[in-house]
Amino acid sequence: MGEMTAAAPETDADAARRAAVLDDLAWRGLIATSTDVDALRAELAAGPITLYCGFDPTAPSLHMGNLLQILTVRRFQLAGHRPLALVGGATGLIGDPKESGERTLNPVETVHEWVERIRGQLEPFFDFDGVPNAAVMVNNYDWTQGLSTLEFLRDVGKHFSVNRMLDREAVAARLAGAGISYTEFSYQLLQSHDYLQLHRQYGCALQTGGSDQWGNIVAGVDLVRRVTGDRVHALTTPLVTKADGTKFGKTESGTVWLSRELTTPYAFFQFWLNSEDSITPSLLRYFSFRSHEEIEALEESLRERPQAREAQRALAQELTDLVHGPDERAKVEAAASALFGRGDVAELDGPTLDAALAEAPSAVVTAEEWAEGITVADALARTGLVASRGAGRRTIAEGGAYVANVRVADENAVLTDADVLHGGWVLLRRGRRHIAGIRVERP
Repeated sequence: MGEMTAAAPETDADAARRAAVLDDLAWRGLIATSTDVDALRAELAAGPITLYCGFDPTAPSLHMGNLLQILTVRRFQLAGHRPLALVGGATGLIGDPKESGERTLNPVETVHEWVERIRGQLEPFFDFDGVPNAAVMVNNYDWTQGLSTLEFLRDVGKHFSVNRMLDREAVAARLAGAGISYTEFSYQLLQSHDYLQLHRQYGCALQTGGSDQWGNIVAGVDLVRRVTGDRVHALTTPLVTKADGTKFGKTESGTVWLSRELTTPYAFFQFWLNSEDSITPSLLRYFSFRSHEEIEALEESLRERPQAREAQRALAQELTDLVHGPDERAKVEAAASALFGRGDVAELDGPTLDAALAEAPSAVVTAEEWAEGITVADALARTGLVASRGAGRRTIAEGGAYVANVRVADENAVLTDADVLHGGWVLLRRGRRHIAGIRVERP
């Protein structure tokens, strides 16, 4: 047998690197609340800790709010700590209470399917092999499915005060309205039980999450202390909000999903590229892995040359690379350039063109209408690029109308089959910045 290689001795630099993650989070504005930052810093410096963040499969994909949690945990792993990526196969069957009302319970088979999808979305963000602090994927269904009601009530439920649970904001709002089921009211006990189990199995000493999870997380901290006597920690990040202070919600228009089927790579890139100037500095600090100096330079560019959108473009490129990969990002940028006259739209593939024009104003032309003839002026009006056919003709006369990036000179020009691109689209543009699509239905 060969000689065993001794582990490299601990250095002051190692300890400083492990603890410095908190200073980095603070600089980025990523610490909303914490049980005791100084105590946590001392524990981080003393040695690598194990931490976890949970993701419930209440939808078929994670979204940008989850992405902030993923990247926050990734920062801890890069600093030398061990992450547990928890997918809530059990808690996802119930759902965290919302202030707006009771959730619709999804079928068990659906939740299990979503568990696998979310596991696949989490895997690329963490190192699971080849490093001393390799991440571990866990599912709370594994330790919850066999738990009897009596065992749960005796070993977990007896440690919870109903009075304190009623103080939780979402629960209080529900009680003041239509009420809350015992199922959702019990969610806090299940999440707290997760922390206890992960502390017992893995020595987990920190749970992270969004600030709306603070009540659930500190309830877990308290459960661990009551059952084991050990001190563990909680840390939450701010919620990601729009310029008006409202959350990016799970709505058709507001949600940015990590799944390419729900939010295309093109739409994902455009979301970050079009972020408002007022919130871009926060988005950069929250999501980017660039150095403090690089981020400050981008913030300065945003202040001095906002029209250049250098900060937004850097953010869009970095996050699209992270979520969808550099090759997909290159396709997206090529599509954007082609749409706005800086490339050949004929070279775009069908799915990319579909995704790009799905984000633009559009109109549908039936096969019968197409056969009768659609003028460019009419097409401009139908898509809303201009207010009327007359305005469309004026735009053409002024040299501001384009079909597939070719300027239209004739005010009475009619669209032809040669103008139809992949997927049955005709690309229209007014001026340099306004595009729209006509979808031609085929017989």
